[in-house]
Amino acid sequence: MTIRSQRDFLAGLFLVIVGGAFAIGATQYNFGIASRPGPGYFPLGLGLILTVLGLIVLATSLVREIEGGDPVGSIPWRPLICIAGALVFFGFALPRVGFVISFPLMIVFTAMAGDEFRWKEAIFNAVLLTAFSYGVFVAGLKLTIPLWPA
Repeated sequence: MTIRSQRDFLAGLFLVIVGGAFAIGATQYNFGIASRPGPGYFPLGLGLILTVLGLIVLATSLVREIEGGDPVGSIPWRPLICIAGALVFFGFALPRVGFVISFPLMIVFTAMAGDEFRWKEAIFNAVLLTAFSYGVFVAGLKLTIPLWPA
């Protein structure tokens, strides 16, 4: 068996690993029933769907002929570090400094991942997305999110 598309093979493998991990992790929680799902219901379903999609992509990478093998290029480190770092920052900062400070900073950090980063646009997007997210999650869904530092 020959890998005909390296990108599809690695993407499929990643989806199978992540989906399998979610499905296995979901077995530690109560599933409930279809009319009253428990905390393990959604992660199990999502994990199984990701695993099946990963297997389809993986199988396609072994069957579909692509000229040159569709090689995987170099890893884009700057976007990877900026986006992953912004998410980790938000997870740690939210309970400590609140939503109003941590969310716009996360938006600016993720904007730094792009090649066309501009401060004005990043700050405008941060303000707009913070107001929208506040409206959806705090005002609309009534989630108890710390807004300011404790």
